[in-house]
Amino acid sequence: MLVESLAVLVLAGFVGFAVISKVPNTLHTPLMSGTNAIHGIVLLGGLIVLGLGADGVLNKVLLVIAIAFGTINIVGGFLVTDRMLSMFKGHKKKDPE
Repeated sequence: MLVESLAVLVLAGFVGFAVISKVPNTLHTPLMSGTNAIHGIVLLGGLIVLGLGADGVLNKVLLVIAIAFGTINIVGGFLVTDRMLSMFKGHKKKDPE
């Protein structure tokens, strides 16, 4: 069972890398926003499960780690998206006085 799970994880990593490497730069910002929304759902689910009382210390530790990584990913994703969108804004020119 462990070997099968590891094989699926490795194959999913290769497929994910192959798919992401083919995404053009113009689609990066919309995909980042979608990923932020998905991680928001994951974060909310983790908080709900933790609030309902997960059984066992290991489960609680894994939930806290997942919530922390999800939060870091959401904040970082929004910062990157904001920075990329600011690159497309025009620069304001100062009027000479």
